[in-house]
Amino acid sequence: MNNNNYRSQSYWDWFKTRLKFNMETIIRGLKPDGLFFTSDTHFNHINILDYCQRPFDNIEQMNEALINNWNRVVGKNDIVFHLGDFSFGGAAYWNNILDRLNGKIYLVVGNHDLRNMRPSIMSRFECVAMQMYIEVEEQPIYLNHHPFLCYGGSYDNVWQLFGHVHTRQNNTGQDAPRLNVLFPTQYDVGVDANSYTPVSFRQVKEFINQQIISKQ
Repeated sequence: MNNNNYRSQSYWDWFKTRLKFNMETIIRGLKPDGLFFTSDTHFNHINILDYCQRPFDNIEQMNEALINNWNRVVGKNDIVFHLGDFSFGGAAYWNNILDRLNGKIYLVVGNHDLRNMRPSIMSRFECVAMQMYIEVEEQPIYLNHHPFLCYGGSYDNVWQLFGHVHTRQNNTGQDAPRLNVLFPTQYDVGVDANSYTPVSFRQVKEFINQQIISKQ
């Protein structure tokens, strides 16, 4: 047996027993106002400054900018779907950030969350799941950490919102060439693609409509 596969499988088994969460959550009947999406904040992750060329001098400055941008657009009673890679560090680091963020936060688990999330953090979110499916004014949307090559309804105006790939200008990462084959109904809501700020449902709708027109 491949040792890497063994370690990965063992950690996944450990994760499932330590953290109780849904594999998929379905939420219907959401209203468009006060609804936001974001991903890949990477709070407290020092290396992300270099990896993604983020325009901050240090991790404290980045954290403050992300928190200020979040609270500038998100109200205390608004809903935010965070599509993964929320923060690095232990529970104290996560709690410090969560204490300062507005809104009711739903978390789709990202690959870094698998390593950094602690059981005590789970209750701080409205819901934690590997995948979510929501409907906003009859608009069906899949919410995932990673972009999909294909998904149900991709040819019938079903959206997929994602993160992970850190879409940005002059992106030279390994995933950059693959982004050219996405459906126009897919959109990266990560902070690197959206001025380090959560995007509203209406903004996403406008972005996707523009992508559909440009592909015609």
